[in-house]
Amino acid sequence: MKDVITGLLVPFIGTSLGAGCVLFMKKKLGTGIQRALTGFAAGVMVAASVWSLIIPAIEQCADLGKWSFLPAFAGFWLGVLFLLLLDRIIPHLHRNAGQAEGLKSRLGRTAMMVLAVTLHNIPEGMAVGVVYAGLLSGGGNITAGAALALSLGIAIQNFPEGAIISMPLHAEGQSKGRSFLYGVLSGAVEPVAGVLTVLFAGLIVPAMPYMLAFAAGAMMYVVVEELIPEMSVGEHSNVGVLLFAAGFSLMMALDVALG
Repeated sequence: MKDVITGLLVPFIGTSLGAGCVLFMKKKLGTGIQRALTGFAAGVMVAASVWSLIIPAIEQCADLGKWSFLPAFAGFWLGVLFLLLLDRIIPHLHRNAGQAEGLKSRLGRTAMMVLAVTLHNIPEGMAVGVVYAGLLSGGGNITAGAALALSLGIAIQNFPEGAIISMPLHAEGQSKGRSFLYGVLSGAVEPVAGVLTVLFAGLIVPAMPYMLAFAAGAMMYVVVEELIPEMSVGEHSNVGVLLFAAGFSLMMALDVALG
């Protein structure tokens, strides 16, 4: 159980450490650096969705033969639609966007920027939670190494995300302490979502393949709807694509090496 708690907290620690950059760095992140970091995060999330979530979901249903993809297919779409629903309901504002999304709200710009990152972090917490739930249940050939690989991969890509949320807030006039706090709070949803997912998935073990694919679908929604547009905004640049490939290959290597 200690390993599970540690695994659920590691991504949050990654976000908090990244947010802490605002306490030591004086300049705001340049556009090129933000593109690079966003591309890296997208690459990690795509690789995690495939190697850590979708493939294990299909492998758990091997007894279905040629129909073994069906639970993963259904779970993936449920995850996409769930994030679509949250995207329509929760008021939030993406970086470099002039207009807020979700339901109309009187929330300030800072609060909606934090909510945007929080919305992004929900599927990451769910992904880590469902993998550790699979480890606890002893089903689906999920090893402690594979669960740790996903947790570490999410933490690595959360580090730059923490900086991406805290440093622009400071550049817009927030104090360093408050900017750091907002960055930390944006990642606090991950262990909460992880714990809830562990509890839910643990009660319904046969739903594990659906849950794995559900988390993958939610993560892929975030990548396509938010991260890819953000890494491509402005003048043409290949830096986001190159860092996407770096993040993808790193997460793939972690999953195979530790799994």
